[in-house]
Amino acid sequence: MENKDLARIFSEIADILEIQEANPFRIRSFRRAAQIIRDLTFNGAQASREDPEKLRKIPGIGEGTIKKIQEIAETGASQEHEDLKAQIPPSLLTLLELQNLGPKKISLFWKTLNIGTIEELEKAAREEKLRSLPGMGEKSEAKILKAIEDHRLLQGRFLLDDGIEICQGLMDHLKSKVKLKRISPAGSVRRRRETVGDIDILVTCDSPLEAIDAFIGHPDVQEVLSQGETKASVVLRRGLQADLRVLEDESFGAALQYFTGSKAHNVALRERAKRRGYKISEYGLFRLDQSGEEDPPEKVAGENEEEIYRLLGLSLMPPEIRENRGEIEKAEAGQLPDLVTLEDIRGDLHMHTTATDGRNSIEEMAAAGRAVGYQYIAITDHSKALAMTGGLDEKRLLGQMEEIDQVASRMGKIHIFKGIEVDILNEGDLDLDDDVLSQLDLVIVSVHSRFNLSRKEMTSRICRALENPHVNILAHPTGRLLTKRGPYQVDLEQVIQTARENRVCLEINAHPSRLDLSDVHCRMARDQGVLISINSDSHSRKMLGYQEYGLFTARRGWLEAKDVINTFPLEKLRKVLKKEEYPAGDSRPEAGNSKS
Repeated sequence: MENKDLARIFSEIADILEIQEANPFRIRSFRRAAQIIRDLTFNGAQASREDPEKLRKIPGIGEGTIKKIQEIAETGASQEHEDLKAQIPPSLLTLLELQNLGPKKISLFWKTLNIGTIEELEKAAREEKLRSLPGMGEKSEAKILKAIEDHRLLQGRFLLDDGIEICQGLMDHLKSKVKLKRISPAGSVRRRRETVGDIDILVTCDSPLEAIDAFIGHPDVQEVLSQGETKASVVLRRGLQADLRVLEDESFGAALQYFTGSKAHNVALRERAKRRGYKISEYGLFRLDQSGEEDPPEKVAGENEEEIYRLLGLSLMPPEIRENRGEIEKAEAGQLPDLVTLEDIRGDLHMHTTATDGRNSIEEMAAAGRAVGYQYIAITDHSKALAMTGGLDEKRLLGQMEEIDQVASRMGKIHIFKGIEVDILNEGDLDLDDDVLSQLDLVIVSVHSRFNLSRKEMTSRICRALENPHVNILAHPTGRLLTKRGPYQVDLEQVIQTARENRVCLEINAHPSRLDLSDVHCRMARDQGVLISINSDSHSRKMLGYQEYGLFTARRGWLEAKDVINTFPLEKLRKVLKKEEYPAGDSRPEAGNSKS
């Protein structure tokens, strides 16, 4: 039982209680417990069984919460959770998956119109039955219909961090049960796509049936779809399909190549192979005779990916870029990018503390950054417009700047930049006065409100903010939440151009539910000479580890270390933040002239 699974049960209890209009204090209590459990740096279920004192030391976790965690750890469920679910239609909670639809609205629809499914909600919206309800209107109905459309497009997709975690759990289980020679993930997990639709695992071993039995015997397997001598497909408890293929050693590399590349990449590779007198499949690379037939078949490669690509006249391509977006041509010319690595990252420039909605102090976040090996971090709490987070006004921000100086004097070995994540207001003004912003080392701007502006209005709003001379980074530039909320309407090409002209960087927000910029827009920004910052947007020490997911997106976007500002040494970064230098843009004059 992972912390995410525990937290999901606590969150669902809070959702049902809110739908039932229960005591607000109980609702807040369960939501807070869910957040604390999700942020634990150790396994909460295991600790509840083996070392409950470890949980008692965590602020916000009381005896009631510990007992409930113990119950879930021992039985796999919470009786209170099961009892609450029995009091509402089973499908009602699926409505929470719709963008901008919370428990209060769901309660309203259920109690007034007896709506318990997405289909019933869609029917009511199309028949214009929602607009007469309190707080609803014609625009609200249109938004709900759009949310239902978006939801259906995203159904069956899981966030990358979930996909990696589930895949690793399956692989660890196989390693513990079977003596394996080789094992690897494939598919979208290996390519590190932002969402995954299923899990592919490839193995070689001396006992294929033993591997199959171990795979289908995993505790999380809910249904076995198929089971053969060398392949099995299952559905896991969370609804994700997983496939295992047991291979011969001599075919492992061919299968790894075949099941990793996107469909477009593999089609292009097959066509290239054919032109060179080969046939490529999941079993190997075969040389064809002059008539194009395999008579007799001659297998020339298959054990390793490198040999297959070499015989096709190509350098080995990193899995992340196997999407047929020019990587084959670059591999042929020996011009593949030297993709940024986690070891290149020297710091994190977007994080929050207890001053607003973070869970750790400045000192604790700095100590966590130092433990990771960072040379620098930036403290960037929210500004006052985001009232729900306790955002900072000018006076509190000035006080925090003094506190950062005090912490920095004690910490040593890590530099702490004074920053802020300031809201972009409706017309593009910033939420804090320029005279205070001018005293900061780093100003991040972002949109947290009025996502429904037109494309023209949103573009104008963001571009005007980027023209403020104190702005350094645009955070989560499209506002999307993967599997939940699509991007707002904005002209990214215009935003990128404005960023370039004003020496502003764009962020890859590394939170797995954002990964915003996308890989495609990331590469677009790179090609236009705009620098990128990969940031965790941490609200706790544990979340510093999210940097890795932002790195995956950066690699999919073909970024090299020179394109990412938090790979720069401290003094070089300081010059970039002061807009004295802008290396990527300065080295790409075709992208336009930057302002000083």
